[in-house]
Amino acid sequence: MSEKTIKILMTDDHPMIIEGYRNTLLATKKESQNLTIDFATNCEESIDLINKSIALGELYTVYFFDISIPPSKDGRFKSGEDLAMYVREKSPKSKIVMLTMFNESYRIHSIINNINPEGFLIKSDLTSRELASAFQAVLNNPPFYSGTVNQIIKKTRFSNLEVGEANHRILYLISRGIKNKDIAKEMNLSLSSIEKKKKQLKEIFSIEEGDEKSLIEKARGYGFID
Repeated sequence: MSEKTIKILMTDDHPMIIEGYRNTLLATKKESQNLTIDFATNCEESIDLINKSIALGELYTVYFFDISIPPSKDGRFKSGEDLAMYVREKSPKSKIVMLTMFNESYRIHSIINNINPEGFLIKSDLTSRELASAFQAVLNNPPFYSGTVNQIIKKTRFSNLEVGEANHRILYLISRGIKNKDIAKEMNLSLSSIEKKKKQLKEIFSIEEGDEKSLIEKARGYGFID
């Protein structure tokens, strides 16, 4: 049986974690798989390797991106999310696996909506066995989401409420105590647009006009925010 070469780029600012991932994948790969694994510990190193692979026409098969990593020198890439978005544009056939310590409902939904990764793993869920299973699933039958991700998605889908990405972000910002004028500035929308969207949210969640506290409590109960 001929070997299939699988090129992998792992980006995480903890070298010991990368080494653990590498050892797990090498120990659990199939006999027909030949893994070549490159590493980066920040956005700068990662984007250099990504661009080099594109220039050479030797695209990576799978990317592992930790979300919280040091930015690139020019400030264009500030996180693993930014790198993943770039890969989606430049190498759409590559598989993307996102890794994070965060388990906030809004952030998880945002990453799924914006990146739609083939794998999404919460580090606190991760074991060697799950990483090995995730890798094979990403290659052959994506997506693979770890337990926490699946629970959050299931809870919001069970509600059958269509919130929308912009409204979901507004919910998240309200829950963080951000004022309307600052939400408008962050989202590059007018103050009247924010007020209109908040009214829509109260209608979606069947909340009386003006009752913002109940809106947040109900959205939290349905799993849209933490």
